[in-house]
Amino acid sequence: MTTVSVGAMLRTWRERRGISQLELAGRADSSSRHISFVETGRSRPSEEMVLRLAEHLDVPVRERNALLLAAGYAPRYPHTPLDDPSMEVLRDSLERLLTGYEPYPALVVDATYQVIAANRGIALLLDGVPEHLLAPPLNAMRLTLHPQGLAARILNLREWRGHLLEQMERQIALSRSEPLRALYEEVAAYPVAERADHGEPREAVANIALPLRIEHDRQTLSFVSSISTFNTPMDVTVAELAIETLLPADPATVKYLRSLVP
Repeated sequence: MTTVSVGAMLRTWRERRGISQLELAGRADSSSRHISFVETGRSRPSEEMVLRLAEHLDVPVRERNALLLAAGYAPRYPHTPLDDPSMEVLRDSLERLLTGYEPYPALVVDATYQVIAANRGIALLLDGVPEHLLAPPLNAMRLTLHPQGLAARILNLREWRGHLLEQMERQIALSRSEPLRALYEEVAAYPVAERADHGEPREAVANIALPLRIEHDRQTLSFVSSISTFNTPMDVTVAELAIETLLPADPATVKYLRSLVP
């Protein structure tokens, strides 16, 4: 088994971010000579320096633990299961947030888009989705892009699919997640229905954000997606959670959802 040095790992993250040694040194209050020595293994960085460089390179929390281990230090960030008793306040808060957003759809996903929680607005959109796609663990990307999932009802599927795949590509570029890459390869290979985008006019909201336009019971619903994450997370689990809310993009969508989800 080949062990990758902390210096090589830091160099990879620096190159991935497109930052020079001199620029990183300036950000981290160090010198380009010291950064060079760390990357080539001529100098062992302190625990504080590893964390400082990781911060300025925007290294994901999970990978910061890997950097610390490679440097010979203990991991700094715990990875607490969401069902752990210590996470009760977080779980309750997320549940209140999702419920409070009803009747509009909202859900919580992890780093590979596994659905952690969802509200009744999401359940409404999933009406008619085959049981095999609804079997746990639910995956938001799979549910959205599978030909038998929501993709069959998304009117601007080619545009929305392109948006989601680009989003995943950016995430893969910022991390080293093999599970995320495998998911991307799976959903990118799904066939695209020929009906997608045929004769469907864009709405005015598209000038500020790409809308998701989806049919439900012969009604066209329009949403704009917003994604929120936690600031300065100190736990891997929390760092990898994302809350996605679908904001109604027109009055007709507001009226329709309010009539179905009291």
